[in-house]
Amino acid sequence: MNELAKKVIEISGQNVYSCYQCGCCSAGCMFTEKMDILPNQAIALIQRGDRSVLEKETPWICASCFVCTVRCPRGLDVAAIMEALREIRIRERGFVRVDLRKIENIERLPQIAITAVAQKFTW
Repeated sequence: MNELAKKVIEISGQNVYSCYQCGCCSAGCMFTEKMDILPNQAIALIQRGDRSVLEKETPWICASCFVCTVRCPRGLDVAAIMEALREIRIRERGFVRVDLRKIENIERLPQIAITAVAQKFTW
């Protein structure tokens, strides 16, 4: 098992090696036209230990709507895997905390965005 897969499994609780690339997650995703790789392709990169997946836009475009998770015949929570990829990238960049008082025009941002950034940048 490669180090990237170990980290994704640790964070998400999902065994990425269970994925057999059927593509059901990607077929159900309503955001694939905006993604640079499909969700199942992201999982394939994780399985191979290809760290280029951390530089892809796909994990950031994922809306965590869980359509992929519902459609997966192997029961993988694909949305949790995408969240794990975001977490790994954030942690490797050294971001551990965000000071909400320093965000400009915070009153114009959706509350969900403020909550999300607070959760993502702390652990």
